[in-house]
Amino acid sequence: MDPSFIWGDLVPALNDGLLVTLLLILPSACLGLLLGILTGFSRIFGPGWLSRIAAAYATVFRGTPLLVQLFMLYFGLPGIGIYLTPYIAAVAGFSLCSGAYHSEYIRGGLLSIKQGQVLAAQSLGFSTWRSMIHIVIPQAMRRALPGCGNELIYLVKYSSLAYIITCIELTGEGKILASKTFRYTEVFLVVGLYYLTLVSLASIGLQKLESRLSVPGFGKHG
Repeated sequence: MDPSFIWGDLVPALNDGLLVTLLLILPSACLGLLLGILTGFSRIFGPGWLSRIAAAYATVFRGTPLLVQLFMLYFGLPGIGIYLTPYIAAVAGFSLCSGAYHSEYIRGGLLSIKQGQVLAAQSLGFSTWRSMIHIVIPQAMRRALPGCGNELIYLVKYSSLAYIITCIELTGEGKILASKTFRYTEVFLVVGLYYLTLVSLASIGLQKLESRLSVPGFGKHG
């Protein structure tokens, strides 16, 4: 590898792309989690019509490729008069797809809490709402955390699809520079190291969060 190319051309270009990648990941992660929580709760506790809508949303966005969803948002919506910038289309696509997967993890966490715990709380004078807030939700969130954490890691990696709709992030900057210099091996090796670093940092943070929120013995025997 040529150090002058790595440090003089490649790293500065990738750092610009890294900033865009982070600006894609952070809002998409927050919006996706929020959407997942709302959808997961709607599927379990919502009225029939809302539960069906939430289930249909999860099915559509989990059952179709993210790339197709991005194409529909960026290239398809102009056909009905809705125009999104590449950045907004990418964030919308990542948030909607991520929210669908989060909803499954949260739904599973809610269903894993035995109904007897709610009945026991109500027998002690807890209302249904207080039982949910103090008994069900804290346990369900702990059980959903590993799955939601995995979805965040997936989001880091599939943020690389944004360049296909002309939102030039880390992979996009790498592809542009590789096309100009024909140094594909060097460029994408360093791009891969950037993503490996991001995923590693996210994994460490999630492990610390799980450890901080863990309760001894919780989840080992149902």
